[in-house]
Amino acid sequence: MTKTLYGFDASIWTAVTELAVAELGYKDGEITFKAVNVLEGENFAPAFIQLALPVLESDGKVYTSTAAVVACLVRDAPVKVKVGTTAIINTIHEEKFDPNFALFLARNEDELAAKRAALPGTFPALPATFLANRQALLEKYVHDPDFDVAPFKAFYEAKLAQNTGMLALFTGTESAPERAAFFATSQAHFDAVKKAVFEVFPGFLPESGFIGGAVPGEDDFHAGAWFTRIAAIHGAKTADEGLAMFEKAYGAPVPAKVAAYWDAWTARPSWKKVYAKWLH
Repeated sequence: MTKTLYGFDASIWTAVTELAVAELGYKDGEITFKAVNVLEGENFAPAFIQLALPVLESDGKVYTSTAAVVACLVRDAPVKVKVGTTAIINTIHEEKFDPNFALFLARNEDELAAKRAALPGTFPALPATFLANRQALLEKYVHDPDFDVAPFKAFYEAKLAQNTGMLALFTGTESAPERAAFFATSQAHFDAVKKAVFEVFPGFLPESGFIGGAVPGEDDFHAGAWFTRIAAIHGAKTADEGLAMFEKAYGAPVPAKVAAYWDAWTARPSWKKVYAKWLH
């Protein structure tokens, strides 16, 4: 049966599904890819309002989380791999390790100035432009009398408040206390991600190969994309730069398990295909 997969080509979570598709033996035409223009805020349109990209339509059902999408892809795949472990997948997706906030975080004035100029990982838009586009669409849905916002009022208002704060930071209109609070939140998040790299993830990574064995399994699709996003945030543009950028960012070489895992993933044709354009 044909599956339809909605995503965004600079999204870490879309990359998870792309790694899965590339590894699971799906033939051309079995999965239809449809791009959602997150840069223009299309993911906040009513059709996607209760969904978080990626989204998969398959056999009359709609899967609306990265974990659910990948689980369906694994279940129906021509090539069978090791099924994932809920505890591992949930850990990778914990908010405290969120790779999307990690993309925007800034711990001081210098980092904020750098990210106002351009996000790392060759993100395909200036942060202020990205946030302004989201702001315009969110305000439209909150205030447009022709759109019935009532069923989604809490969602839209929460997203609008969050985006308003981020837009102020990236356009230089925030207050000094708001900037200080963002620096503190960013430092805490940086520390959490560092702990994930050095302590948490090594707890479930193998000495060599993949969590799924000799080839990537369901857990690996999530973990591989997560590590790639973090490497990109720290300035890696190629596989060869990844480990050096981790060391530069954190002041020490990553654990041997993490280094072996990075080398195993970046040697895969699937990884090279998904990240052929840029690391994201």
